[in-house]
Amino acid sequence: MANRPPENWRAWMATVADAVAAGKLEPECAGSAEVYPESLLRATDAALEAFEADVRRLVEPSDEEVFGTVERVVLALNAVDEDDSHGGAGYCTEEREQLCEYIDLTLGEHGVDVAALAARRGINRAEITDAWRDW
Repeated sequence: MANRPPENWRAWMATVADAVAAGKLEPECAGSAEVYPESLLRATDAALEAFEADVRRLVEPSDEEVFGTVERVVLALNAVDEDDSHGGAGYCTEEREQLCEYIDLTLGEHGVDVAALAARRGINRAEITDAWRDW
């Protein structure tokens, strides 16, 4: 199963913390706690857990069912990104790319041919989230 992006972000924060502890990085250069506050990580995990549950329920789904699942996770992630309780933290380019890749990989792991799904809509597979994505 694909790693959820928050797992990657937590690993990056641990690497930064280790570099600070080892004296390889100055503490003022290690702003990872502000980039990925725990509230953002938890909320992102919750949105992705709900997506995974939705995908597991798909059995020989129609394109509309798959896109409905994508829409729900994207709208949930929009809400996370726009939530002021994360201290201004949200998704930037790297996070967006990881989230989109995770959605694609998760669908693929559950038997959805994402390239064919996208082609039937006349879009590139990298655009399957674009109709709803604000981040």
